[in-house]
Amino acid sequence: MNSLIALPVAASGALALQREHCGGVPCRAAAPAAVFLFAAILLTSSPLRASSPATISFENDVLPIMTRAGCMAGSCHAKADGQNGFQLSIFSFDPNSDYREIVYDARGRRIFPSSPDNSLLLLKATNAVPHEGEKRFEKDSEFYKVIRQWIAEGASRSIPDEPEPTGITISPAELSFKKNETKSIKVTVSYSNGKSRDVTHLSEFTSNDAAFAKVDHDGHITAGAVPGENSIIVRYVDQVAAVRIVIPPDKLLPAETYTSLPKNNHIDELAYARFQELGLFPSEPCRDDEFIRRATLDVLGRLPSLEESRAFLADKSPDKRTKLIDRLLGPENRFDYADFRATKWGDLLRPNTQRVGVKPVYLLDQWIREKFRDNTPWDKLVTELLTASGSTHEYGPVAVIRDKREPAEMSEFVAQLFLGVRLNCAKCHHHPSEKWSQDDYYSMAAFFGSMKQKGQGISAPISGEPEFWWFEPGGKVTHPVTEAVMIPKPPDTPAFTDMDPKADPRRVFAEWLTKKENPFFARALVNRIWAEMFGKGLVDPVDDFRESNPPVNAPLLEWLAKDFAENGFDQKHTIRLILNSRLYQQSSEPNEHNVGDNRNFSRSYRRRLPGEVLLDSISLITGQPEKLSGLPADARAMQQWNHLLPSDFLDAFGRPDSSAAPPCERENGGSVVQALHLMNSDNLQKKLSGKSPWLEELAKKPEPEAIDEIYLRLFSRLPAENEKKIAQAHLATKAEGAASRPQWEDLVWSLLNSAEFVLNH
Repeated sequence: MNSLIALPVAASGALALQREHCGGVPCRAAAPAAVFLFAAILLTSSPLRASSPATISFENDVLPIMTRAGCMAGSCHAKADGQNGFQLSIFSFDPNSDYREIVYDARGRRIFPSSPDNSLLLLKATNAVPHEGEKRFEKDSEFYKVIRQWIAEGASRSIPDEPEPTGITISPAELSFKKNETKSIKVTVSYSNGKSRDVTHLSEFTSNDAAFAKVDHDGHITAGAVPGENSIIVRYVDQVAAVRIVIPPDKLLPAETYTSLPKNNHIDELAYARFQELGLFPSEPCRDDEFIRRATLDVLGRLPSLEESRAFLADKSPDKRTKLIDRLLGPENRFDYADFRATKWGDLLRPNTQRVGVKPVYLLDQWIREKFRDNTPWDKLVTELLTASGSTHEYGPVAVIRDKREPAEMSEFVAQLFLGVRLNCAKCHHHPSEKWSQDDYYSMAAFFGSMKQKGQGISAPISGEPEFWWFEPGGKVTHPVTEAVMIPKPPDTPAFTDMDPKADPRRVFAEWLTKKENPFFARALVNRIWAEMFGKGLVDPVDDFRESNPPVNAPLLEWLAKDFAENGFDQKHTIRLILNSRLYQQSSEPNEHNVGDNRNFSRSYRRRLPGEVLLDSISLITGQPEKLSGLPADARAMQQWNHLLPSDFLDAFGRPDSSAAPPCERENGGSVVQALHLMNSDNLQKKLSGKSPWLEELAKKPEPEAIDEIYLRLFSRLPAENEKKIAQAHLATKAEGAASRPQWEDLVWSLLNSAEFVLNH
């Protein structure tokens, strides 16, 4: 063996010598064939062994240096096709491939154990040989010394008793700054053998908002001049963590200011603690008219009726808001509640009719509505969905299985909806802003690799024969790079190595998913509910939980998730809890202490009504039902089960593209198209000028009473004195002897186009 090593050592020296005669680049044409023969013998017996045991780890020492130096970045050698023939994995997610590239590829010319300083790996990095990426570190640096020693020791793939990294911790985990102050953080990696080490010098640092706080390559953070909070993202190889940064205002309110605030439940306590830290102060409670309109829209997806508004405003009892919440969530409103919730989850679950067929999509829609009408616990609903089997013409959830027929597709879909994790980036490479790898991606997909199918399916655009889907043991998912058969494994969880081979992996996964202690499941759902109530989630986007996108109030999110799980995954319980909080009941009017807050919920955020809610509201007010294709004459837009049904109004107001694959998240922002549609739509004009008993009756009532009724129907409040005067002045423009209805139509039209009507405030 020693003799075999000696010859390639000389060969390495020859290659280094030839580099000097070829402009610093090894000349393949000039190299004797014998040299490459010897090199081949060396490489086939790699790792190269020196006389003494290796001490430098390729994964724990060399790759972190190359990652920190930028070699493993997507803009350098980790591009899809590499750089100048040298291809590495992004963030070194594939160490075996990286090792082959460095030691074996290009005839082994990148390293020279007999003369480590002449290794191309070091010459390029120090720019001693021209390097497109310029100098990455100095020759006298610690980085250089470590890589040189690794090469000199024989460039081993591994060392004896080599531990694996298990995670990183940042200290301190949170930092409070004065304006323009600089502080440092320390990064520590923990290993499987119980040891740890400081890897600050090997870590990469990124600011989520450089204007708020910037960070240099060594972890020195400098705060800006604007109060608030944000995060610094820390990456060590494939490990990611975040540091919360707070810049309080120059003058904080006294602590007793917050302790004296009324609190309805623990939500308020956790929110006010965060406000105190940031120097925010909550807005005043909203008015009763604002509350009944906001709560009814958020729970039932409709406006309060005229009678409901009048009764609530007239009620003088101190607990009337609590009673209203109980009524909204009570059995008398379960159909409206279910239709509204089903509309949201229809966007997330509903496949394209032309892909799956009409009947399967309809059955899935009806199944969703039934589950929400019955207030089925979330864990049971999701379990039924994930473990569905049978005919697409008999059982709605099978449509989801049929639509996501590839295990990888189903894996992405489930992770995003029920874990709040976007795994799709890890399909091809390590997730750029998280710790998920290809192994995580395909291990997750392995839970869905045993489904079998029979049947012809659809004959688009109508249903053909039914398809049958069922579990059958023996399915497998292989890694596209290693070709290894993947063992089912959820993210951030050990592999299920002891799973019964005859058991349906989907059911095993569902059991893991719906456990109370699962860190993903409850958190993902309560964050969605929070976003529905407040306009944005504690984590935003709602389905993008990651270390580099931390929640704005982590203690609040964790408490809500724990409470949700402990109360049987009852969605109505969590909704009721939120509605009863003073945080939810805040006014949308800012004060001097929260005027700039758009992420910490120190005031209510105004939100545009969903298209279906807005259309139903206009139809209800005008007394002119919308004619919806394929639905009964008195059906509401909220009852649509297919986005292919034509509606210019709903298209303008942001319903999902019918051809888009679920999950489909909607944008809540307004647009010029929406404003023009409300002002100029023929459909709206026809509703106003049609046979509306309400509008006809208005003209017969005393003007003050009729104006009050309009405001109560649209805004759940009575008009202010100036509003009433403006309305009366317009009504007075009626020509003598002419009908007054056009003036009433104009008045209603102008209010339908107001921000107060189209926004939930």
